[in-house]
Amino acid sequence: MAGKLVVPGEIIAEGSKGGVNAYSEDGKIRSEVIGIVDEQKGRVIPLNGQYIPTAGDWVIGVVQDVKYAGCGVEIKSAYRAFILNKMTRIEFKMGDVVGATIERVDEARNIDLAEPRRLVGGEILVISAVKVPRVIGRANSMINMLITETGSEILVGRNGRIWIKGGKSALAVRAILTIEREAHTQGLTDRITELLKTG
Repeated sequence: MAGKLVVPGEIIAEGSKGGVNAYSEDGKIRSEVIGIVDEQKGRVIPLNGQYIPTAGDWVIGVVQDVKYAGCGVEIKSAYRAFILNKMTRIEFKMGDVVGATIERVDEARNIDLAEPRRLVGGEILVISAVKVPRVIGRANSMINMLITETGSEILVGRNGRIWIKGGKSALAVRAILTIEREAHTQGLTDRITELLKTG
């Protein structure tokens, strides 16, 4: 999804209805952030930014405290999440790496996680959360190629944490870091395909 690089205030389209990270002024839609224009969806993908928890997101977190009712999980956000014991049969411990879906975010930014699973072994790669859609690709095309070509198990959290286990994991890391660094450029898919083929 390579597109035009824009800065705050730059005109990205005609119209009176702003999109995600865009606003309308004098019949013009302008960007609110430094980012890439996604013309198909009428939005701007920011190049930098902190992860904002959203219900339905699948995230990767680390258990930071264990209480009687459940455990607190750090999810690379200003806000911490919580797994209620009644939501799972798994007994999590401090330091466990967890993959889960954000079930609810309330007005006070309390975050409830659902369907948690412990991620054992492997390694965690951390990238900017705003680059995650590029790692996944349109209709999962990029992540499917990474899994197929490296033979690694790869799980991508919307919060910018990626769990990689087995296969050519070093190659997977190299490819993902290249995607993060060059997310805004043209021809990225072709370059990643070549990188994976040549190893």
